[in-house]
Amino acid sequence: MLERRNARYRIEVGDVIGLDFPFTPEYDENVTVQPDGYVSLITIGDMHVSGMTMPELTVALRQSYAKILHNPIITVALSNFEQPYFIVGGEVGKPGKYDLHGDTTVVQAVEIAGGFTYTSKHSHVLLFRRISDDWVSARVVNVKKMLNAGNLSEDLHIETGDMVFVPKSKLSKVQPFLPYLLPYQLFRINFTASSAYGY
Repeated sequence: MLERRNARYRIEVGDVIGLDFPFTPEYDENVTVQPDGYVSLITIGDMHVSGMTMPELTVALRQSYAKILHNPIITVALSNFEQPYFIVGGEVGKPGKYDLHGDTTVVQAVEIAGGFTYTSKHSHVLLFRRISDDWVSARVVNVKKMLNAGNLSEDLHIETGDMVFVPKSKLSKVQPFLPYLLPYQLFRINFTASSAYGY
C-alpha cells in the first residue's frame, strides 16, 4: 500500500465542501467537515465524510439524495481544504512540516528537511503512513544502501500526511562520552608504554 502512486485526495476535518444541484438549486449548500468527520446537510442530515475521496463522496451523496430526488445530478467540489503536507522528524537538519508539491520521495523529503545530520542512521529511515483511524503502516528505507549503489529505484514516494523519521545511529549514543573516553584511552596507552620501558 505504501507504493501507491497518484492517490486521490481524501477529505479531512476542516475542509469546506460545495454541493451544486444544476436542476434543483434550492438544495445547493456549502458545508464544513466537523471535528468528528461529519457534515450537517440541511435536507438529509448528518453524513460521515472524513476519509472519503471526492468520487466516493459524490456517489454517497447521490444515493442519499435519491431518497428525495429522482435521479439527482450533483456537482461536488472542495472550496477550501488543507494543503498537502508531509512531516520529517529525527536526525535531520530542519525537522518540521513541509508542503507537498508534486511527486516527492523519501530521499527528497530528507533533503528538503536539511539533509542527514552526523548522528543519522541512514540505513534505517522510517516512513509512517496512516491507513485508517486505527492503523498506521511503517516501512524501513535503507537510504545508505541506495545511495552507495547509486540506485534509487527502491525509494518510496510520499503521500500527504506521511511522516519520515530518521533515528540516531549507534555512534551518536556514545558521542557525548568520547571527550572523556579518549583522554582515558590515551592515558592507558602512555602508561603502558612507559611501564614497558621502565619509566
